[in-house]
Amino acid sequence: MSYSRTRIAFSLAALSLSSAASALQPGDVVDNFRLTDHKGVSHEFYYLSDAKAVVLMTQGNGCDASRTSAAMLESLRSKYPNVEFLLLNANLGDTREAIVKETAANNISLPVLIDETQIITESLGATRNGEVFVVDPRGWKVAYRGAVSGAAAAIDAVSSGSAVSRPTTAVTGCAIKMPERDRSHANISYEKTIAPMLQEKCVTCHRDGGIGPWQMSSYEMVRGFSPMIREVVRTQRMPPWHADPHYGHFSNDRALSDEQVKTLVHWIEAGAPRGAGEDPLKTQKKDWPKWPLGEPDLVIETPAFTTPATGVIPYQMVQVKNPLDHDVWIRAIDYLPGQRAVLHHVIASAGGERRGATSLYNYVPGAEPLEIPPDNGILLKAGTTIHFQMHFTPNGQELTDVTKLGLYFMKDPPKFSYRSMIFAQPRLKIPANTKVHTEMAEQTFKEDAVIYSLHPHAHFRGKSSSFVARYPDGREETLLNVPNYDFNWQSTYDLVEPLPVPAGTKVVYTQVFDNSSQNKANPDPNRTVTWGEQTWDEMVFGVIRYRNVKEDKGPEKPTGPSQEELFGATAN
Repeated sequence: MSYSRTRIAFSLAALSLSSAASALQPGDVVDNFRLTDHKGVSHEFYYLSDAKAVVLMTQGNGCDASRTSAAMLESLRSKYPNVEFLLLNANLGDTREAIVKETAANNISLPVLIDETQIITESLGATRNGEVFVVDPRGWKVAYRGAVSGAAAAIDAVSSGSAVSRPTTAVTGCAIKMPERDRSHANISYEKTIAPMLQEKCVTCHRDGGIGPWQMSSYEMVRGFSPMIREVVRTQRMPPWHADPHYGHFSNDRALSDEQVKTLVHWIEAGAPRGAGEDPLKTQKKDWPKWPLGEPDLVIETPAFTTPATGVIPYQMVQVKNPLDHDVWIRAIDYLPGQRAVLHHVIASAGGERRGATSLYNYVPGAEPLEIPPDNGILLKAGTTIHFQMHFTPNGQELTDVTKLGLYFMKDPPKFSYRSMIFAQPRLKIPANTKVHTEMAEQTFKEDAVIYSLHPHAHFRGKSSSFVARYPDGREETLLNVPNYDFNWQSTYDLVEPLPVPAGTKVVYTQVFDNSSQNKANPDPNRTVTWGEQTWDEMVFGVIRYRNVKEDKGPEKPTGPSQEELFGATAN
């Protein structure tokens, strides 16, 4: 987990711990949160700060009061174009597919945010479906809660900056079954439950030498940061995993389970009790070797490069001769960055004097070593040149980087060559001041193949990404949906079970961009954005790692645009 040090001063007493024990009333602040809707789109509550008002209504399938209230909100939506309307489903039995059918059958087009953990609905204090909350984005305070019949008057008042004359009304909708709402969470064990969870999901970054800005070294440290932990878990900023769990299963999944989210947030809202027992964070003795897979068979160092304290650093295109005089097959690849604080990414390939055709993986913050699937390998030929594209970002001080590429070899040639399929749209054009802009790229498998992993890539304006397979028999399957793309975490998503696809399967890679001022990471919302390597430009760039079912074990031949097409001087 990663948190700003400026927030350490928060105390538990200052938190708006709006749990079931104290339902939000008019004048109370709604804490920020992020949820994915029934169509796989991510919504952050505080992102809606440019709206005149935000209307949130609890929704449940099969509830007449909910259906009637949702229909009334639909009619209000057309009358208030500058107001955001959202539905919130916390019914534990309502699946995403069922909500899709419910909304279609009742002509409801409003997004339905799905609260699987119920922690957001608990924090509102909602107890029945069909209850409406009208929130003023100027301070995020509840202006009205009650029946949908009072929503219009509340919206008018909030939009005009005046007080709501009747801020609460009674609600008679279907009760929401919430098992945790009336339970005490003060007995959740820090020693046996919370600390082991943090060790499993967070300590790998939040440790001495890790990339996290603070160390989870004791209960006292965790308690001091607990308000921030609650915030980043509610807004899904941490742990850094962005795949929609509705599609696919990934072996490198870093997310907390729904049960873990509920337990962690409830423990914090209960005051982060220490309880009895020892502190596992103080006694942990896990070894963190610099090379997690052991010493590489070959280490290739990049030349020393000193970053200036400020300014823009052009991409460094570095070439290092392969020192081997014989061909080898690679089974794993890892990177040891010299200066994590300024090294944004490394992309390496092998080939001739220009950019190579054989991918040697990449480094980004939080990246794990690439362990190539069994019976697969990457051929590194003798006499080739290793090409490094290195992106540095100044951090206020001069630092000298020497990054190391570690390669692990196979004893015998593999059955298959591990290949890359590249998805790119170098002619992208994102209009200025646009909240949602979509670009796509597609590729077709010419032979029967097996997919192992998927990797989406964009820059600061990236909003969401997806890979969808269209099979020759007409079926469609979403392989990966990333509703909340985060440029700071360039994850590769490794499938638990490799996916066989027949020849003729078309995969469509979709990248959605947010080029508006609401996107706080946007370098400049007032310019039309085109393709470019620097982060103030953009990319539509996806990678699928795969093998062919029938293989001659020759060197990798990437499917997609050439490196020169993508990165040459004329690309942007």
